[in-house]
Formats: sequence, structure tokens, C-alpha cells
Amino acid sequence: MRLHKHPYRIRNVFRRWNPMRILPNHRDHYPQTLRELFETSTERFARRRFSRFVDGGQAYSYAKFRTTCDLQSQRLSRFGIKAGDKVAILSQNMPNWTVAFFTATAFGRVAIPILPDSSENEITNILEHSESRVLFVSKRLLPKVNQACIDKMTLVIDIETFELIKKEKNAFQCDGWVKAPTADELAAIIYTSGTTGKAKGVMLSHRNLCQNIMAAHKAERCFPKDRFLSILPMAHTYEMALGCLYPVYVGACVYYLPKPPTASILMPAIKKVRPTVMCVVPLIIEKVYKKSIVPTVGGSRTLSWMRRRLPGLFHWLVGRRLYKTFGGKLHFFGIGGSKLDPAVEAFLKKCRFPYAIGYGLTECAPLVCNAMVGRTAVGSIGIPSCKVEVKLRDVNPETGEGEIICRGDNVMMGYYKDPERTAQVIDDDGWFRTNDVATVDKYGNYYIKGRLNNTILGPSGENIYPEEIEQVINDEEGVSESLVMERGGKLVALVKFEDNVLDWDLEGEEKFYEAIEARKKALMERINKLVGKNSQISEVNAVKDPFEKTATQKIRRFVYKDSHGDDRPKEEKKK
Repeated sequence: MRLHKHPYRIRNVFRRWNPMRILPNHRDHYPQTLRELFETSTERFARRRFSRFVDGGQAYSYAKFRTTCDLQSQRLSRFGIKAGDKVAILSQNMPNWTVAFFTATAFGRVAIPILPDSSENEITNILEHSESRVLFVSKRLLPKVNQACIDKMTLVIDIETFELIKKEKNAFQCDGWVKAPTADELAAIIYTSGTTGKAKGVMLSHRNLCQNIMAAHKAERCFPKDRFLSILPMAHTYEMALGCLYPVYVGACVYYLPKPPTASILMPAIKKVRPTVMCVVPLIIEKVYKKSIVPTVGGSRTLSWMRRRLPGLFHWLVGRRLYKTFGGKLHFFGIGGSKLDPAVEAFLKKCRFPYAIGYGLTECAPLVCNAMVGRTAVGSIGIPSCKVEVKLRDVNPETGEGEIICRGDNVMMGYYKDPERTAQVIDDDGWFRTNDVATVDKYGNYYIKGRLNNTILGPSGENIYPEEIEQVINDEEGVSESLVMERGGKLVALVKFEDNVLDWDLEGEEKFYEAIEARKKALMERINKLVGKNSQISEVNAVKDPFEKTATQKIRRFVYKDSHGDDRPKEEKKK
């Protein structure tokens, strides 16, 4: 009778004692080292699924992951690889990548992640400069490692099977002592050339990486039932922090692709996994928008009419379709690494797609600012991440533009073996110079204008940001990507047109040059109508191949400093 008389009493008691209600408070204890993260998560989530390939290979539970890391660490110790020694990882994304990373960092060693698209020369320089003693390498990338580097290694290990490829005969010493690292000890060195061409070894401490776990959790809470789909290089701090370390903290499972994330591989994987969390670079969602959504809408009279007459219904229908394309379960679609096209972002916002924007640098491990799901402003990188101080330096009183500087536990220890460059970017008070120029609105949202070292000084002394002009060019029909630079006091645009616009097989024929000149002239006239007087383009040159890019798909500008395009007749190219 009392149950009927008080129907909510038992329910309220259950809610009061439901362990899932106290779990978030328990989880708010953040690790200070990767060793603490390793021990806590593998104990709390021992029976839960840790990671696997989409097709089921290399499947780990948290308990099996811990056992495997312990065994690999013991083997390294038997060969004299002790705390503080460097352990390099050269591999495409896979569950065993995380095993190799924690085999190093959780036992006091230092991980040296290497991007899989690095050249043979870059890999050689990284291995030599870091003084790595161990190399975990995949069979696919082993040919990139020259024999001289292999000969210097104590151990070379096949990361796919953990079989020894090479071992130093006299190294079996059993004196490789390990220890629980402290928060301020070195955890990893990430080598990055960025867009400048000068490689830097960014030293990240355990505190740096763990601060990003905390900032990510404060921004977007994830749970053990979440499914992460990893498609960005794990050797980049963006994917390492948000797609590798953060899911370990919350006890989630990460799925990996067996091959590079082309459309034919990615879309079936999304359909099978139905991820709840994904981290991508702008290029991925921009391609979906420009090559799928725009042509579909343009080719449908119904959708085109609906976009003009019933925009709310149109965006709801298209947004629902886009959401289902990405599995229909997403609650977090993180976009970072470079600036997102404002037109694409405005579309995502109107469709209420669960996207978020993140801004950071390798030197900040990487989070500096974030604009989370439902709290984005088009064109903004958002507000400072949790416990990160951000402000503008040398602000122009007329434009409000200044260089972003930040301070916090996320800022690196410095550049490895390079105190001079470290002193150039970190001042005595711990403020890190990002080299990014931005403005801030009254709500605290930051808007990046461009890179300080890319800024072009106009004829009247005004700042011209090539990234803004490139965004206008890239929005034009038939343009794939572009690069704007200064030559002789004038602005020149290198443009990669879509493959269906120019037929490079006809290169050398008169008709080809006539067609390309007409296309370039029309594009330049169009762009100069859309940009300000000081941003007028004086010349457009076409390039044949896609621009060389970094891991986050930013163009390596230094490569094209003296480039004049590929559309000139052969006689002019020789000159």
C-alpha cells in the first residue's frame, strides 16, 4: 500500500544511491602523470573494451592493455632501456601505438612520436637529434628508416606483432630500471616543422599532457560507453591528447582504421562503429560540404526552392541527413588544426550539427581555446580552455588586433636542445607567444586573423593577412585550394583548381593555355570584387599538384616561397 501511496519514494532513494550519480564527482580527480592515468584507468575499467581495429584486429580490454604494457616494459628493461631513455614510435594509427606510448611514458621513459608521412631525411634527423635507443616501427614504414639509424638502435621492434627486428647483442644487461615519473618530468618530445620548415623538438611534461585531459573533460564530458573513431595521426598532439589520452581517462573505447581514411574506407567504418566522438581537421568536413552537399542541393529544384523559401526546414532536413552520414550517434565532432571555412561553419551551425572548434599548438599540448557544441560563434576559436590564461599582446588600438599569448600548465617545457628558440617564445613570466594574430569580442570569444610571420605589410603600412584572401578564393567554384604571397610589392595567388576544371594532360597545347588564362582572369576579377582595396590580387598562377601540407593539413608555405606555378609555357619555366 505504501508503494502506491508514495510512488516516487523508492525512485528517489535509488537516485540518491545510484553510483552513476556520484561517478562524475569521482572522475573529477584528474591525474598528474601518465603513470597515474595508466594505473587508475586500467584498474577502474579493467573489464571494459579499450581499443581495436574497426574490423576487430588488435582488440584490447583495459586489463589486457595493462598486462601488455607491463610485459613490453620488462623486455625493454632487460635490454638496459631505463627511465629517461628515448623510445621512438613510427607507425600509422593502431591500438599497439598506444601500447608503445605507455610502455615508454608510464615507466619514466620518454616517447618520441614520429608522423607517418615524414620523409626519410626527417625521420633520420629526429632519431639522431633525440638520441632514441628504441624504435617501434610498422612494416609499412620500416623502409623509411635507413640502415645507419637501425644500426645505432639497441632495439627495433615490429609494432604490429612486438617481434624484435633488431637487438644489440651486448645490451642484455637487466639493468633498465624504471620509476613512477613526477608531474614535471619529460614525457614526450614532439617534432614539428609546422609551416616554417625549421624542425623543433617540443618537450612536453606529464603535467602538460594531463592538463589537456582536464581541459577536455571540463569542455565536453565523455563516458565509458562512448566510442571514439581515430582518423588523425596519433603522433600529432591534437589526436594524441583528445583521441588517445582522454578516452583512457574516461574508460571509453577507441576504434582505428586499418588503412588511410579515404572516403571508401572511412564511410563504411563510420556506418559500422557509429561513433559518438570524432576529431577531424577542417578539410574533411569542407570536402563533404563542397563535394556532396553543395552539388546535391544545386541539382535539386526542391531543395534549392526550400533553401530560399523554407530555410529552417531545409537546414533541419539536410542536417539530419548529414548527422546520419556520420553514424547518427555523434555528440561531439571536434574540428581543429587549422581554420574552418566560415561558410561551412555557418551551415553546420544552422543545421545544429554537434560540431566544436578547438585551437591550440603542439607547444601547448595542444589546447589553448575551445568553442564547444552549442556554444560556437562563426569564425571564432572560442574562449580560453580551463585553467589557461589567454590575452592579446601589442594590440593595435585601431583594429583591436594583437598576438595571442597564453600561460598555464599546458605550456611546454621548451624546445629540446634549443634554449635560444625557447627564450624567443616563452618570456620570464611564462607567457607563450603563439605567433597568431587575433581579435577578441565583448563575450571573450577570440577570432584569428592570420599568422604573424605570414602577415604582409601593405603600401600604406596596413596589415594584410593572406589567410583571409585564401578563404575567399577557396570559396569560389572550381577552386580546390590556394596560397597567397607577396612578390615585388604585389599579391600573387597560387591556385590549385579542381581536377574537372583543368585537363593537365593537354599541357603544352595552345588551347590549354588559352583556357587557363581565361580561367585565371575570371577568378582574379571575381576575387578583387570581394576583397578590400589593399587585398587586391595582381596575378594568379595555377599549380598542378596539391600543395604539400602538415599533419593538420596546413600548407607548408616555405616550400612555395619562390614558386611561380605550373601553368607557364615550358620556355618560360626554363628561364
